[in-house]
Amino acid sequence: MNIGGIEKCSLVDYPGKLAAVVFSRGCNLNCAYCHNYGLLSDEDEPANLSMDEILAWLERRRRFLDAVVVSGGEPTLQRDLQEFIKQVRALGYLVKLDTNGTRPRVLEALLAEDILDYVAMDAKASPETYASVVRCAASFDVVRKSIALLLEGRVACEFRTTVLPTFTLDDIEAIAREVQGASLYVLQQFRSALTDPLRAAALRDMPPHPAQWFADAARRAAPFVESCTLRGVDVPLAALADPSAA
Repeated sequence: MNIGGIEKCSLVDYPGKLAAVVFSRGCNLNCAYCHNYGLLSDEDEPANLSMDEILAWLERRRRFLDAVVVSGGEPTLQRDLQEFIKQVRALGYLVKLDTNGTRPRVLEALLAEDILDYVAMDAKASPETYASVVRCAASFDVVRKSIALLLEGRVACEFRTTVLPTFTLDDIEAIAREVQGASLYVLQQFRSALTDPLRAAALRDMPPHPAQWFADAARRAAPFVESCTLRGVDVPLAALADPSAA
């Protein structure tokens, strides 16, 4: 594992659990809005922390933490991801994987081993806009394979979309249709302050969608998923129920 860093205590990255977050280096996408842009293209850089160091630290923290989130970058690019997760679980931790869904064969292997407790998959864009959002020649058909694997229900999961200022309500409905049947679909607010000023210059100049827009988006997604929730945006409950409420 090429590990770029660790967040030692998080209350928000694993639902209902106190978790450490381990960040791997390297990603096969090039999203301009990425909040972890410092990890995207450094897979050849020396690891900041070795696997042994991380595992030794986790062993000392077993009484205080419930779970470990493996994030990135894109963790499924790591050749020893499976072994790392097995060793983390051997310490008694729950394990959550954050993934962009572009490596369904790796995801399938992890599910077959039954070594994941939770998966959060980024549903980054609608099929029509996917290539322009991830800024590479990635195939949405590959992503569909990962979606299908998670919809089999072998592990608790969520799909989540960072809602860019350029997204339309039709985009959100299109994504919701792709993850139809999911137990949880999360719409999270784009935060320009966390992006690279050079990579995301155009997006940083655009105002994010307002609360009422998110309420409308949640209503558009709701028919296709069991639950659609919002993160990073304060929407009055009345707005969710009544389009005329602000």
